[in-house]
Amino acid sequence: MTEQSKGNGVLTTATESILSAEDIDFQLYDWLKVDELCERPRFADHSREVFDSVLEASEELAKERFATHARKSDLNEPTFDGTAVTLIPEIKSALDQFAGIGLLSATMDENVGGIQLPQTVAKACFAWFQAANIATASYPMLTMANANLLLEYGTEELIEKYVLPELDGRFFGTMCLSEPDVGSSLGDVTTKAVRDPAGGGNAFRVHGTKMWISGGDHELSENIVHLVLARAEGDQPGVKGLSLFLVPKFLVNDDGSLGERNDVVLSGLNHKMGWRGTTNTLLNFGEGTHRPAGSAGAVGYLVGERGKGLACMFHMMNEARIGVGAGAVGLGYHGYLDALRYARDRRQGRPDGAKGSDGEPIPIAEHSDVRRMLLSSKSYVEGGLGLILYAARLLDESETADSEAERDRAALLLDVLTPIVKTWPSVWCLKANDHAIQVLGGAGYTRDHDVEQLYRDNRLNPIHEGTHGIQAKDLLGRKVIMKGGAGLQVLLEQMRETLAEAADRSDWSAETAALTSAVERIESVTAAVWSSGDPTEALDNAWTYLEAVGHTVMAWLWLQQGMAAEATIGERGDSAFLKGKIAAARYFFTHELPQTGPWFDLVESRATTFTDLDDYWL
Repeated sequence: MTEQSKGNGVLTTATESILSAEDIDFQLYDWLKVDELCERPRFADHSREVFDSVLEASEELAKERFATHARKSDLNEPTFDGTAVTLIPEIKSALDQFAGIGLLSATMDENVGGIQLPQTVAKACFAWFQAANIATASYPMLTMANANLLLEYGTEELIEKYVLPELDGRFFGTMCLSEPDVGSSLGDVTTKAVRDPAGGGNAFRVHGTKMWISGGDHELSENIVHLVLARAEGDQPGVKGLSLFLVPKFLVNDDGSLGERNDVVLSGLNHKMGWRGTTNTLLNFGEGTHRPAGSAGAVGYLVGERGKGLACMFHMMNEARIGVGAGAVGLGYHGYLDALRYARDRRQGRPDGAKGSDGEPIPIAEHSDVRRMLLSSKSYVEGGLGLILYAARLLDESETADSEAERDRAALLLDVLTPIVKTWPSVWCLKANDHAIQVLGGAGYTRDHDVEQLYRDNRLNPIHEGTHGIQAKDLLGRKVIMKGGAGLQVLLEQMRETLAEAADRSDWSAETAALTSAVERIESVTAAVWSSGDPTEALDNAWTYLEAVGHTVMAWLWLQQGMAAEATIGERGDSAFLKGKIAAARYFFTHELPQTGPWFDLVESRATTFTDLDDYWL
């Protein structure tokens, strides 16, 4: 059971079981061989010792400064008095320390103050913070993604004035896409931008309202850098007419000091079921409350090319999608470890076959149904962590592999996998949180245990950064057919490389056969679905396709982890951890992968149940 104590009437949570350092080490070094990246020029100054020191510092900071106020921030939501937002002080203290050890710029180039840490290691480091306190971790997650976009598309002046202070932790960043009447249908964005003759060539005045903006206003930083999708005056309707603008809360003077307050106003806070320590805002741009340079309108600076705003924004959106998947893993992992600990401590019932009250009650971890929930949760969260770290390894390959062909291949594979990286953990690691509540029984849905909050926090992730349906259409409607199906072929080739390696391993023959069949179904079903060329027919069961392909991808990665665990046993001897890793891999093949058969059958049938359904029948 998660140990808790009360101080000043506020519940605080112990931090022993939020993530597994042993699993991170195994996945980074025994499976993904991340230390081999040190042979590449970008990472030549690093070593395993450097990686381990950053990982240990992240674990320590996450436990001591993030996890310790997770419950308090949930019970004490942000408040807005019409002028300023108030948050509990522990959030700023934690974020200041996060910035202070250089994690905001860890993966970035040395010329902007980074240490050029591999993405794979950085994602493992940040997983500690997401597992500890997803709400507080959201501020640096958004800021890092915001800064990465500006480093790619921003001018030298914008980088100097706005990105470098972000990397120092002085400024935070957001992404402003949705509007009160425009969610994911970004082509309908109504926010407008008009050229500002007094502000220079790339200066505009932005007018409009943005909704659901995480981190949109607070007093945690000196400034907030908003990246806003808007339509420049006279540009065409639809997504091709959208441009991207940097709109700061405060303008920055040429000497780097803060200037006038920009015409960006917090209209109100949204109150969510989870992530309650993250301000979620309704922002008004250009309503005239503030008048920078004597005029109404929020001063914004064009980022990238005019009319190419959505393409630029995808740089941040894709990073955020991987971040959402990673957050779902962290929350699911935390919940699983809490449930495991509780199940080993809690005694209730007797073994099957025992009569009456014979003998002492046993730990509930010895009951088969509890073991079922724990083992399935283990397969979801350890598998989900593997998916996130594998995606990060692809990002490292896309940036640092020896040849352009290798870099392009890794980028293409990551592009195909991104909808799965976002969605699979959001579904199945949430299931681990559901199991955690069930394992704790009646205690699980009380606020005396943190599994209740972890479930609420994780329930947001299936919606964040594109719902399941959107990701499913992205996978089936775009990713697997783009470039003539080249991305899908790369995925299939990578899976078959693993199968060829496993073919010589008789102990994995059953798993190899099952995965071979599932891989063949991906290829045949994708071809069948698109054989008519009718998108309406093809996409009616896109969600089921995403589930089936996602589970197949996870089986592929579990086969790799299972074989890596066996190899590690051969080198260092067995352990409970390595035996558990193999047990989880085999579980996934016997209990999870078989579900893909009916899923693939349904997709291949091209049933139009939902297209044909009249909503008045519902």
